[in-house]
Amino acid sequence: MNAITTQPRTLTSSLNKVGASVGNTPLLHITSLSDDAVQVYAKCEWSQISGSVKARAAYNIIQSAVERGALYPGKRLLDASSGNTAIAYGHIAKATGFEVTICLPRNASQRRVEMLNDLGVEIVFTSPYEGTAGAQQKARELYNNDPDLYFYADQYSNEANWMAHYNGTALEIFDQTKGQLTHFVAGLGTTGTFVGTTRRLKELGDITCIGLQPDSPMHIMEGWKHLETADVPSIYDKSVADDFMEISTEDVVDMMKHIDSQHGLRISPSASANLVGASKVANSIERGIVVTTM
Repeated sequence: MNAITTQPRTLTSSLNKVGASVGNTPLLHITSLSDDAVQVYAKCEWSQISGSVKARAAYNIIQSAVERGALYPGKRLLDASSGNTAIAYGHIAKATGFEVTICLPRNASQRRVEMLNDLGVEIVFTSPYEGTAGAQQKARELYNNDPDLYFYADQYSNEANWMAHYNGTALEIFDQTKGQLTHFVAGLGTTGTFVGTTRRLKELGDITCIGLQPDSPMHIMEGWKHLETADVPSIYDKSVADDFMEISTEDVVDMMKHIDSQHGLRISPSASANLVGASKVANSIERGIVVTTM
C-alpha cells in the first residue's frame, strides 16, 4: 500500500483524535447570578482544544471539508478571523499536519498574534480600520489568485459553522439541563453559535433565545459584531431569535471583576458579555433556567 492511499486513513485517524477534545464541555452553575427561582448556567467552552467555543466550528469546518475532498494534504487552509477561530484552526492543523494562513486585522491582541506564531500559522495582517470585513476581502483575494493552493474555509459563510452547534452545543445543553432550560443567550460574531444552537433548541422545546451584540461599534468584545454597522455574515438568520439585547463595555468590565471575585475565574470580555446578557434575562423573569456560553 503506497503513501497516497494511506494518507486519507491517517488523516481521518488524526482528526478523530482531535475530535475527542472538541465539545462535551461542562455546564457551570453561576451561583452568584442565580437564586432559588432563576438559575444561570454557562457552558465552559474554554475546556476544549484551543480554549474557546470556536473549536467547535473550526473542527466541523475542517472535518466536513476533508470528508468531501476539499481539504487534503498539500492544500493550505485559508480564512479570515479576529483571532479565536484562527487559534482553533492552528491547534487542529498542528495535530493533523495541515498548514494554515489567516488574514488578521493588525489590531488583534499581541497575545493572539503570539499564540498563532507559536502554532506555526502564517499571518497576513490587514487594515485595523476595516476589521474582519477587510480580512475577509484579503482572504478572498488570496484564494482567487491561487485556488489550487488554498482551501478557503470562509467561516462567515460556511454552513458547517452553525451546524457544529446544531449537532453539538444545543444537544449538550438540552441534555445537561434535562430539557428544563427556558432561555438561551449568546453573542453575535460569525453568528454560528447563536444560529445553530437556537435552531436546534427551537426544535427541542419552547425555549426563548436572545441574541446579544455590543451597544456600539467601539467595544472590547473580540469576535462580536455590531450588526447595524458591520458586514453581516451570510450564515446569520435573524428570524431564529425571539429578541435581541445590547451589551455595554462598562457592564462587561464590571462582570469580569464580579466573576473573578465571586468564582475565582478570569474570563474574556466576550465570555463576560454573555454572562451580562444571561444576568439581565435572569433579572427579568420570575422563574426559569438561563444558559449561555463562556
